[in-house]
Amino acid sequence: MIRAEPTVGAEVPPLTRTITLTDMVAYAGATWDWHRLHYDPDWLLARGLTQPVVDGQVFGALLAEALQDWLGPRAALRRLHFRFRELVLAGETVRCGGRVTRVAGRLVTVEQQVEVVGDRPRIAVAPAGAVVELRT
Repeated sequence: MIRAEPTVGAEVPPLTRTITLTDMVAYAGATWDWHRLHYDPDWLLARGLTQPVVDGQVFGALLAEALQDWLGPRAALRRLHFRFRELVLAGETVRCGGRVTRVAGRLVTVEQQVEVVGDRPRIAVAPAGAVVELRT
């Protein structure tokens, strides 16, 4: 059963997550992305960075997770797009949010974004969005 019946203007319940270095290493292992930008403190310091940078594809996973959590198992992600605006560093907390912009039969279009919350709030990912099919 669909957990929500989305209508135009409906808000996607926010998904908030603190991304730790441990999370980032686990993600790197799952995706085989071992770029030093995501874990090597000496390499980062030489480039003026104080913390590892979160892999950008994590945000696609979080945006999709937010939609699945909201709409339930009958929701099939048909299209997802997102653009990076700001780096997110290990230990920072992000919040994914969005709203429905179109409902056409079983297809739901959502605008989304990822913001960093905490000491240095900023929009990290936008524009972003998805088309979800609500399967019967």
